[in-house]
Amino acid sequence: MACPCLPALANFSPVAFELPRGACDSHAHVFGPFDRFPLAQERSYTPAEYPAEAFIAHLDRLGLERGVLVTGSASGTDNGSVLAALAKYPERLRGIAVPSVDASDAELDRWHAAGIRGVRANLFRRDGHAVYRNGIGIEVLEALAPRMRERGWHAQIWIHAPDLPELAPRLLKLGVPLVVDHMGRMATARGIDDPGFRQLCRMLAEGSAWTKISGADRNGRSGAPYDDVDPFAKALLDANIERVVWGSDWPHINYFEAGEVPDDGVLLNLLARWVPDPVQRRRVLVDNPAVLYGFAL
Repeated sequence: MACPCLPALANFSPVAFELPRGACDSHAHVFGPFDRFPLAQERSYTPAEYPAEAFIAHLDRLGLERGVLVTGSASGTDNGSVLAALAKYPERLRGIAVPSVDASDAELDRWHAAGIRGVRANLFRRDGHAVYRNGIGIEVLEALAPRMRERGWHAQIWIHAPDLPELAPRLLKLGVPLVVDHMGRMATARGIDDPGFRQLCRMLAEGSAWTKISGADRNGRSGAPYDDVDPFAKALLDANIERVVWGSDWPHINYFEAGEVPDDGVLLNLLARWVPDPVQRRRVLVDNPAVLYGFAL
């Protein structure tokens, strides 16, 4: 059985800038309650219970109004915890699901009505090997793509940017918007001239993909305040700020005994460095999520 994760921090550093109305955390997870939505038997990590109310408390502590919940790999293809959160807070939340290939049209329609706006695929590999159990692969995305297009959904891609040169042509053929998680999970040691990272920047510049400037705690080597991540975030923003959203990755699963769970206030305050102009910050925190996830402006 996978090891239990460290808990998310209960208190955050204060946010160092004024948040615009409608600001959104565009990447987080909920889990449980486990008596209703048990974790997958085969999984890579074991989170604590983080139901809808815990995520809303996270948003409120940061001063954010909106959030996007992504079904985590520990849940397999059971999207119940995300759907329950959407039902409870329909104005504040949207979701990204992990469906099985045989999900019915009626089920997908119910999900859309509930606030699901995309499908997440787990294509994250290291040295050719999957990093996390569960999730769906590119073949499932290809099978679902026609029905995703009918509903205006996008494909959220959990991928290592160095794999983009090989997989981008196939992903672009899906004919749906692409959203690359966590800046392509770019280890800063690879440098911003890594061919896969440059491919991601080109895709943003062309308008063929979006990205989430999230995961600084996982991509960097130096820890907080994550200065070594700055060139990567700024390169993506410079490529096309209209295709960038921000996420915390709360509750920061897969941190174990030796890890240091990040401070969400510190992560949010990175935007003061990365996007110093308040008008541009509003674009990243409000306008872009509204377009991508269907929030009202």
